[in-house]
Amino acid sequence: MKLSVVSTLYQSETYIEEFARRIREKAKELTEDFEIILVDDGSPDRSLETAQRLQRSIPQIRILELSRNFGHHKAMMTGLEYAEGDLVFLIDIDLEEPPELLTQFHEEMKKGEWDVVYGVAKRRRGGIVKRIGGKIAWDIIQATLPIKIPRDQSTVRLMIRPYVQALIRHKENITAIGGLWVITGFRQTGVLFDKSSREKTSYDFFRRVEMFVASITSFSEKPLYGVFFLGLMMFILSLFVAVCLIIAKIVIGTVLQGWISVMVSVWGLSGLILLSMGLVGIYISRIFIETKNRPYVIIRNKYGFPDRKT
Repeated sequence: MKLSVVSTLYQSETYIEEFARRIREKAKELTEDFEIILVDDGSPDRSLETAQRLQRSIPQIRILELSRNFGHHKAMMTGLEYAEGDLVFLIDIDLEEPPELLTQFHEEMKKGEWDVVYGVAKRRRGGIVKRIGGKIAWDIIQATLPIKIPRDQSTVRLMIRPYVQALIRHKENITAIGGLWVITGFRQTGVLFDKSSREKTSYDFFRRVEMFVASITSFSEKPLYGVFFLGLMMFILSLFVAVCLIIAKIVIGTVLQGWISVMVSVWGLSGLILLSMGLVGIYISRIFIETKNRPYVIIRNKYGFPDRKT
C-alpha cells in the first residue's frame, strides 16, 4: 500500500461525500494504490450509514466502527494503527482543512526530505475573546512544557510509515495528541495554510479547557513544582506576618484587629489550598486511570478491510 488517508467521523454526515470525492481525486494524482480509513467515533448522526453507502462506489474506503464515543484523539490513533500505507495522510473530515493539501504536503516532503509535514493555520479563528484566550493558553503551554509544540498546528499532516509506527506506540488513555506528535521526534516541518471555520464545533469552551489542562498535565511536572513553591512562599509570608505582629505587640502594645483582613486571608488561603489539592488530584487521577490498563478503544465492526485485518 502506497498511501493511507485517515479521518474520523463525528457529526460528519454532511461532509463525507464531498470529502471522499476531493481526497480521492488528490490521492489518485499520487498513486492508484491507496486506502481511505474512516473511524466512526460513536457519531450520533448518520455518518456511519453515509460512509457505508459511499463505500459501495468507492472501494478504497475502509470503515472502523467504534463501540462508543472514545474521543477524537483516540479515534485518530486507532485509524493510524490500521493504516498500511508507506505514506499516511491524517486530516479532519469537516473540510476546514482542504483535502488538496495532500499534494502540496507531498511536494514539500520530497523537497526537504522530511518525515512529517504538518499544517499550521495562518490565523486563529473566532472572535477577539476567543483569539486572545487561545493566545494566552498557548503562551502558558509553551512556558510550562519541556517540549516546544508548534503554535496553531492543525490535525492535517503527511507522515512516513516509520514515524506512524513510532507514534502509535503511545497508548496513554488521557493525553493531548499535539504533544505526542512532537515527542515522537523525526524530522518535521510546518506549512502555512488557510483554515476555514464551520458554524458549529464539538470543541466547546469546557472541552477546550479540558484539552488545555490535558496538554499541560500530560507532559509536564512543572505545575507540581509550582504548587510546592507557592506553599513555600505562603509559609515564609506567614512567618513574616507573625514576626511583624509580635514586634507590634511588644513595641506598640496592641495589634490592629479587623474581621475583613482575617476573612480575606482565610478565604484566600483556602482557595489556594483547594486549587493546589485539585491540581495534585488531577495527576493522581491520571495515575489511577493509566494503571487500570483498560482497552484503548473497542472496535464494534470493521468494513472493507482485507481478511488479514482481524
